[in-house]
Amino acid sequence: MSEFTAELVGTFLLILLGGGVCANVNLKKTCGHDSGWIVITAGWGLAVAMAIYAVVNFSGAHINPAVTLGLASIGGLPWSDVPKYVVAQFLGAILGATTVWLAYLPHWEVTEDPATKLGVFSNAPAIRKPFANLLCEIIGTFVLVFGVLAIFSPDALTPVQENLGGTDESKGLQQEWAFGLKPLLVGLLVFSIGLSLGGPTGYAINPARDLGPRIAHALLPIHGKGKSDWGYAWIPVIGPCIGGVLGALTYKALWQ
Repeated sequence: MSEFTAELVGTFLLILLGGGVCANVNLKKTCGHDSGWIVITAGWGLAVAMAIYAVVNFSGAHINPAVTLGLASIGGLPWSDVPKYVVAQFLGAILGATTVWLAYLPHWEVTEDPATKLGVFSNAPAIRKPFANLLCEIIGTFVLVFGVLAIFSPDALTPVQENLGGTDESKGLQQEWAFGLKPLLVGLLVFSIGLSLGGPTGYAINPARDLGPRIAHALLPIHGKGKSDWGYAWIPVIGPCIGGVLGALTYKALWQ
């Protein structure tokens, strides 16, 4: 599997499972309707872990442009590879959000509130204060990227095939032992960020996670969907990019 395909598939799984839990909790007449914030944060944490397990051996499983930019900023990924990763992540996010729409097809019509429908796809602040919202996204993504680097180390976030020598069989064994429970730890990190820092903005902490599904929301024929709130859309893109680079630079300053 190429790095482009791996990032597309990984981000697709992330948004399918993460956006899926938002749909399950927020849309009416689902089995999980109104089950609350803990379910959403747990669902996103598990979505991250499963997506990483799926593709970490092929691309490093960034599944997030903020991680890609952070890694490139400290020399852990060539800048020439950044466009390939980011395009794949956004395409995967759009496809994942589209699949969530299909999975919950009967529930859009019975959910009257357009804001609730948009909330399945993208983030919205609890209190709309642009500077404060931006700052919250910077802080949350700083914690994410700093934590991911502390768990995995920069070398582990590049394609594993290039880092390990030996036969294909020995590479597979080394990969299995090298990663172990680390993707689950990243999922727990995302769960913790959601519980502790997710309240003000819904913790996008990933430009592809917000903008990709927001594009899908704008394009899909969702019953009574309303507007896609493009006035807020820059915050979950710019904030995570800043926070990701700061998190990576801080990790490098402290550990290297």
